[in-house]
Amino acid sequence: MTQEQENGIKEIIEKDIWGSVQQFLNWGFHYGEGANSIHVTVGLLLLLSVALIMTSFVLKWLRRFFTRKMENDDKLKFISIFKFIKYVVYVVVILLTMSAAGINVTVILTASAALFVGLGLALQELFQDIIGGVFIIVDKSLRVGDIVEVNGKVGKVFEIKLRTTRALTRDDKVIIIPNHKFISDIIYNYTQNHKTTREKVNIGVAYGSDVDLVTRLLEEVVNEQKGILKNPKPFVLFEDFADSALLFSINFYISDSFSDPKIKSNIRYGINTKFKANNVTIPFPQRDVHIFQEQVKDN
Repeated sequence: MTQEQENGIKEIIEKDIWGSVQQFLNWGFHYGEGANSIHVTVGLLLLLSVALIMTSFVLKWLRRFFTRKMENDDKLKFISIFKFIKYVVYVVVILLTMSAAGINVTVILTASAALFVGLGLALQELFQDIIGGVFIIVDKSLRVGDIVEVNGKVGKVFEIKLRTTRALTRDDKVIIIPNHKFISDIIYNYTQNHKTTREKVNIGVAYGSDVDLVTRLLEEVVNEQKGILKNPKPFVLFEDFADSALLFSINFYISDSFSDPKIKSNIRYGINTKFKANNVTIPFPQRDVHIFQEQVKDN
């Protein structure tokens, strides 16, 4: 093939074929001239379509990557987050496309800036709750069935959502906990490591009581109580010498912290019965009042 033929073919490709493609891509709506011109062409729309498709593909891959080891319920919650992210990314892509078309998006952003600020302040706590829900799902810091203490209330978690967590209290009431509490406040999780927890009941006896007898009676009470684990073994501690009593505590292990108040109540019933039968006195605070009478002398 001669040089002239090669140049001819090259010219045909550049002018005829590629020129036709460029003409097709530039076909569309053209308005204005210079810096203020607006061009909405086939090529721009194709670029927008490709950008949206690639964005959707990348987000879908990220969603599968993060949810590959999650349980089915957690996957459904996490998918809703990615739907929200997808819409945000779509808006950004559309704004970039409008900017490439020559449309001044600065005016749009400036006009909506006050709205975005107000909306952001109003939804600040909502976003904190959603982020807290994401952390809970990802790091498994909270599970359904866990027993938690929030603001002095103890509850058993029965539902974890993206914004809130619901727990059933010991008096059969539902407490709704915003998820940001789990990342900003101190929350006690009784069953984070395992279901077994150590509990105790405090008791005071009168000075002069037989401490060995008190120890034996407390051990008998806790060993007779249902719901208390035999291993680890319960034990008694001589806590302190108080103003009006000798302080003891009976420590024991249970596998259901939610029923803790009922077990402690039964133990106190047993202690009261044992102490009465063995003449062990449970003291109450006493105060000695000394009255000084001043005699008045007659002049």
